[in-house]
Parts: sequence; C-alpha cells; structure tokens
Amino acid sequence: MPREMMFAEAIAVAITEEMQRDSNVVFYGQNMAMTDRDPFVRKFGKDRVRITPISETAELGIAIGAAMSGLRPIVELYMSEFMLVAFDEVINEAPRLRYMSGGQVKVPTVFKAGFGFAAGWAGQHSNCIYGMMMGVPGLKVALPSNAADAYGLMKSAIRDDNPVVYLHHYMLMLDKSPVPDGDYLVPFGVADVKRAGKDVTIVATAWMVKKSLAAAEMLAKEGISAEVIDPRTVAPLDVETIVKSVKKTGHLVLVDQAPRHASAAIVIAGEIADQGFQYLKAPVKMVTALDTSVPYSEPMESFVLPSEAKIVAAVKSVLTAQATVV
Repeated sequence: MPREMMFAEAIAVAITEEMQRDSNVVFYGQNMAMTDRDPFVRKFGKDRVRITPISETAELGIAIGAAMSGLRPIVELYMSEFMLVAFDEVINEAPRLRYMSGGQVKVPTVFKAGFGFAAGWAGQHSNCIYGMMMGVPGLKVALPSNAADAYGLMKSAIRDDNPVVYLHHYMLMLDKSPVPDGDYLVPFGVADVKRAGKDVTIVATAWMVKKSLAAAEMLAKEGISAEVIDPRTVAPLDVETIVKSVKKTGHLVLVDQAPRHASAAIVIAGEIADQGFQYLKAPVKMVTALDTSVPYSEPMESFVLPSEAKIVAAVKSVLTAQATVV
C-alpha cells in the first residue's frame, strides 16, 4: 500500500534508506550534526553525518574529492543561492571530470537545495536558478513536484554516477501525497503526464505543476481539457513526451516560476519550435515570472509570479488564437 508522506519527509526517508543500503553514502552540511540528537547522527553516527565550515566552496570541493575516492556524498546546501558562491565546483569541476578522464573518474554526488521561496523572502531567496545549469554537459538537474517524485528522484540521484543538482521547492515542503511502497525510483529524463487532456498541453515544473493542475480543474469546468506534463528533470529533459502531447493537442502553454529569459520554459519552447512546430495550431504561450527580482511586497510578488488565473488566461489565449488564424 502507498505511504502518505509530506514532501520534506519523503526526501528524508529516501536519504535514510539509501544510507542504510549503501555505507558509502555520506550526508553533510553547515547546520547538520550540531547535536547528538540529530536524527541522522543517531542513525548513522558522526563519521557519515557531519557539520561543515561556513564555506560553500569547501563543502562542494570536499564532495567532489570524496566522490572521486569512492564515496557518494549528499551536500545539504539549504538554499540554491548558496551554490552561487561555489559555481566553479557545480559547473566547471564536478560535471567535467568524468569526461576529461575518459570515463575513468566518476563523481557521484548530490547537491541538495531549496529554491523559489515565494512567501516574502524577496530578491535573494526566491530565485529559480536551474536555467543556468540546464545546458552544462555532465550535470543532471532534478525538480520534483510531489512527495512520490521527491522520494524516487532522490534515490535515483544518490545512485547516479554523475553529479546531480537536486532542487526542492519550499512551497511544496508540507504538501502530502502517496509514495509507493518498496524501492521506488524515478528515472531521470522521463516526464510524467500528471493529468491527461486533449485540447491543450501545459508543461510545468516543481510548484508550478501544482498551480497548473489547479488551473486545469478550473478549465475543465468550462469544458476545456488540459493535459499537464511534469518533466521532473530538466537535465536530462524528456522532449519526446512533450512533443507527443503537442501532436495530440496542437496547443502548448509553458509554466515556470523562473524569469522568462532564465527559465526552463524558454528552452522547451525552443525544442518544440525545432521538433514539434508542425503540430502547433497556435503560437506557444509562456507563463513565467517577469524579468525582475522578486519583490518583498506580497501584492507585487503576486504580480511578478505565475498564478492559476494567469495560466487559465494563457490557455484561453492559445485556443482563441487558433480560431483567428487564417
């Protein structure tokens, strides 16, 4: 029987099970293992669960070295913005070493961080920086949208022999959903159709999947059938599933919390222009954050970010565009 779990709980359970399964998995971060009451310390001891210096460069550099020597480190970075301090390790070191060694060196490490806190955390902690990482050869990027995917993607990330940036959205952390029993893994590069439909395809990431599903419910009441697709990983990106859906519906709306020109949406739009243009009955519509920093003010924050109402309006606009095309 599936287990009901909170999103955050599912991640912790996945890490715990992987540490039990493989003694080479280690877990550390700046605020971890601060007392002997830490649940991970109690289970696995301070040799495998450690507190680190307040240096992201050191944290990630340690992870790369540990991974090259045979361990499977998980680095708890808490906020994705903290990775920016050590972007050389994320972008230029960890993903390149396997290629530059002709496959002789593996770097199985997970850089875990929260992102997109849209609750008054303003410019420095509401960001979606995965667009910067999508095109980096050798680096994988996971964006779960529910507890089951959070659990399965974390397990896959830990077992992968390549570096993985695992990003969990803060606004999903308390959401509950069923998680399958057993050793459930979600493969990288395989999108999931969260809701089937025939009139329009909506592709969304992370928290935006929840908003897109809510918008699809609203549209259904007006007789519009929306198919909602969650890529789950943006590197690798499952373009085939999206193209297949667009071939069926003829319409595409892309929903992404990142600013328009730093989004996964704009990459997907380019792929559809290249591989699925002939199936489109109307132009692709993108519902993204505006190209600005996220404001502290709640009304301004809402103005900048995507919402269910904006998604509904975008869907209606592409369906109307079809009717007016000559």
